[in-house]
Amino acid sequence: MAASRTLPLLPLLAALLAALLAAPATAQRPRGIAIDERLGADAGLRVGDRVVLSARPGGAAAGDTAVVDALVRRAADPSEVARSEYQVRLHLTQLQRLTGAEERVDRFAVRTRDPAATDSALRAINAAAFGFRAHRSADVAAGTSRTFEVVRRFHRAIAVITVVASAAFLLCILLLKVDERRRDVAALRLMGISRRTVVLSVVLEAAAVALLGSAVGTAVGWAATHAINWHYQGVYRTPLAFAALTPGTIAFAVALSVLLGIVAGFVAAARLASTPPLRLFGR
Repeated sequence: MAASRTLPLLPLLAALLAALLAAPATAQRPRGIAIDERLGADAGLRVGDRVVLSARPGGAAAGDTAVVDALVRRAADPSEVARSEYQVRLHLTQLQRLTGAEERVDRFAVRTRDPAATDSALRAINAAAFGFRAHRSADVAAGTSRTFEVVRRFHRAIAVITVVASAAFLLCILLLKVDERRRDVAALRLMGISRRTVVLSVVLEAAAVALLGSAVGTAVGWAATHAINWHYQGVYRTPLAFAALTPGTIAFAVALSVLLGIVAGFVAAARLASTPPLRLFGR
């Protein structure tokens, strides 16, 4: 009976012994960090690898050992596109021990519930002590994106110049093309076709050509957008979209193209239709 009572205790003692042996190893496990995906790719690091953190190059002997717990993908932030620094996310105590800066920060972010709470937090932080300055995240983003704002205005100026030059070029092309069909227009007029019908047919033809050109331009723009994003996202290793083709842009381009085509076709057709048919035949 005594032997039968001690047999169930053996698995319990084995499990307890294993837990006691594993406890020191678990307690001594280095703390985890999260690293940038670019750092992981360049340094060949994966989740679970051990690294040594040091505030100075070559100070690995006095550094802290950490375990890579996660690989973080960078957000699509325009202010970080041209930066080549790597990012490592640490626990606050790890960072303080690494830099030797106890209870000291360069900047921090505070999330508020609504605009009123934001205004209240700004006043409280700015009045706390000399040297503190709080800013809205939207203001910080606008300040760091001034270069992109200049580029956007530059692109808008180029777009306006391109549209004006294209409109003038389209008008000249239509004038030449319609002028080449003067004999056809003269024959239609002599057959009794009204001037209004002739002008309408030319305008419809110009609108159809404008629609076809818009479709081709949209396809070219879509291909160019994907090529630009593929190239520069690979160069800077960021998910930021450097070029975008939105439905609003397509609608505006198509509407403008058709409008310019109709106006140019009407001007060219009205000029030709107002000429007497015999003069169009050269008589």
